[in-house]
Amino acid sequence: MKERPRKSIFTWLESLKLFAGDPQNRSEIKHILREAEGRQIVDSDALSIMEGAIQVADMQVREIMIPRNQMVCVKAGQSAKDFLPQVIESAHSRFPVLGENDDEVLGIMLAKDLLPLVLSENNSNFRLKDIMRPVTYVPESKRVNVLLKEFRATRNHMALVIDEYGGLAGLVTIEDVLEQIVGDIEDEHDFDEEDSFIKQVDDNTYMVKALTPIEDFNEAFGSKFENIEFDTIGGAVVDKFGRLPECDESITMDKFNFKVANANNRQIHLLEVTTSEKLE
Repeated sequence: MKERPRKSIFTWLESLKLFAGDPQNRSEIKHILREAEGRQIVDSDALSIMEGAIQVADMQVREIMIPRNQMVCVKAGQSAKDFLPQVIESAHSRFPVLGENDDEVLGIMLAKDLLPLVLSENNSNFRLKDIMRPVTYVPESKRVNVLLKEFRATRNHMALVIDEYGGLAGLVTIEDVLEQIVGDIEDEHDFDEEDSFIKQVDDNTYMVKALTPIEDFNEAFGSKFENIEFDTIGGAVVDKFGRLPECDESITMDKFNFKVANANNRQIHLLEVTTSEKLE
């Protein structure tokens, strides 16, 4: 069977014009893109990426950031001997350096800057402040697409997130942003741990992966959702809607409000869960 030649981006953009009309909003753009997939102008992977790119324009940093209590940091007063085991275990590439209190971020330490320290026979003159990089701060309300543009312009890969009172709320990386567009970017150090399914945003709001097992959700929130027909909380939400919901659609189940924070035309990925009770 002869393989059909791939269309260039310019070819399928021209093809879209044949039936695109004049879209008035993002929902209509998504509809056009899905029609394009149905006509095999774009494949499902390309559709998912384009929908992700459209979606980030409606997302705020607070929805994708790593909460403060899950940040891996080093203290400015620590010796290399003290913080190196933590750096090696986490396998991260960048670490906020904290001052005397946890709201004082003095700089960013890059793991690669520690290589001379490892190779040197004399580490007595090492000072963490000599290798720290400047800190970039962003408000948690900043739009994710704006943040991506700033990351590209400044070549930064990490920013510290501050809340409305100026306190440290968490951190966000360029990988966190790109994953909203292209899906999870896994490396050899990524693994699925229970805590990674649920991230607290504030006292009553949580970002919850749709793949969170219902048993884990019940354990974390003290809820009593049944997992007879569905194994994940995302499956329960889709069943409640009676269809696959789109981004920003909300529904109430028991004492929880579930808002779809990240989804494509095949499945939902991330839920913003609001509850009147604080997670223990």
